[in-house]
Amino acid sequence: MAGRKYFGTDGIRGRVGEPPITPEFMLHLGWAAGQAFKKVGQRNSVLIGKDTRLSGYMFESALEAGLSAAGVDVKLLGPMPTPAIAYLTRTFRASAGIVISASHNPHHDNGIKFFSADGTKLDDALEAEIESWLDKPIEVCGPGDLGKASRIEDAPGRYVEFCKSTVPNEFTLDHMKIVLDCAHGATYHVAPKVFRELGAKVSVIGAEPDGLNINLNVGSTHLGALKQAVVDKQADLGIAFDGDGDRVLMVDRDGSEVDGDELLYVIASQRFADGNLKGGVVGTLMTNLGVELALTEMGIAFERANVGDRYVVERLLANNWVVGGEGSGHMVIRDCTSTGDGIVSALQVLLAIGKSGKTLAELRQGMSKLPQTMINVRVAKRFDPFSRDDIVAAVKKAESELGSSGRILLRASGTEPLIRVMAEGKDADDIRRVAEELAQVVESSTH
Repeated sequence: MAGRKYFGTDGIRGRVGEPPITPEFMLHLGWAAGQAFKKVGQRNSVLIGKDTRLSGYMFESALEAGLSAAGVDVKLLGPMPTPAIAYLTRTFRASAGIVISASHNPHHDNGIKFFSADGTKLDDALEAEIESWLDKPIEVCGPGDLGKASRIEDAPGRYVEFCKSTVPNEFTLDHMKIVLDCAHGATYHVAPKVFRELGAKVSVIGAEPDGLNINLNVGSTHLGALKQAVVDKQADLGIAFDGDGDRVLMVDRDGSEVDGDELLYVIASQRFADGNLKGGVVGTLMTNLGVELALTEMGIAFERANVGDRYVVERLLANNWVVGGEGSGHMVIRDCTSTGDGIVSALQVLLAIGKSGKTLAELRQGMSKLPQTMINVRVAKRFDPFSRDDIVAAVKKAESELGSSGRILLRASGTEPLIRVMAEGKDADDIRRVAEELAQVVESSTH
């Protein structure tokens, strides 16, 4: 994302009230997006959805005003999962979709994600065009050409039916007892309906949003409450979404965590067994080496993309493959949807369980994760860690020490001021020590 002023790996994100996450900027961003998306000679519309953050109301209004000033109609969806906005953008034939969300971050952060007319994340060129319009003063179109705003009242029901349509008609969950954790976020009113309407006996936690409790000790980044609930209720499994619903992690019946790497393996291996994998699998630079080894042993091609679901999608499209994902729980199933979708991905895992006749624990056993240590080093300002000679030297030393049995990865977070230090290999103690030593070098280099 070199040369980009506002856009990171997943849109624009930051703390509410601090530039660029201010009403003034969102007004300008709405206008700039309107200019970039609208096509001359036709009535253009943009959908706006949001998660459950209190600040979403403020930014929704600002974006609506900016888009209207650019002569673009606005259709408001209210609180909806990010992938729902991608889906509805396609079905309403809108020019674009906008999501107001900071995903798994706390309520005091917020951000903006965009979807193109076909429901995919924007390419670099379109993000650059929006930024070029941000450098220009707002020019309001003629009073008769201003955009109109309306609300789509049946958006939740439309999305529930879409999610159910991604599994076969004969597929039911009437034999399953499931606990859902909706992170007090955007899935709170749709996810329970999807799983109940498919027949599951559903218990729900994290479905009482108050504008401030999104991701607070619940959801895919805080699995403790779900683990306890699954064990207490003797459920078959638990499903955890993040605040905007594009990620999913699971908890097995014994309370053990099942991360995105394992879920990706479960989906891919079952599809391979069924003969409908359609090519290979895309992971990321962060994907556990155990996934690659297990899939390769089965004869399934595996490729790593840069971190971020948009890069996973790029490689899937380039290869004409279908299944890809990240350890965080972002998974893309291209013959179901155009972007990462927590509910749809969870249904694919449940479909694998149903088809195989095995439990989630049994399906996981085909893959052994290698020990991996990740340390996030907070920095005052994002920078390329490989631009510092001392860090480069430390990485070379660590790689030499691990040899061919391990991996080192350093990368700047695209959404937070962090340098992520990851080490992976066969011996957990060695890996932890190597990661800690590297993190110390990174921390020293930032002072």
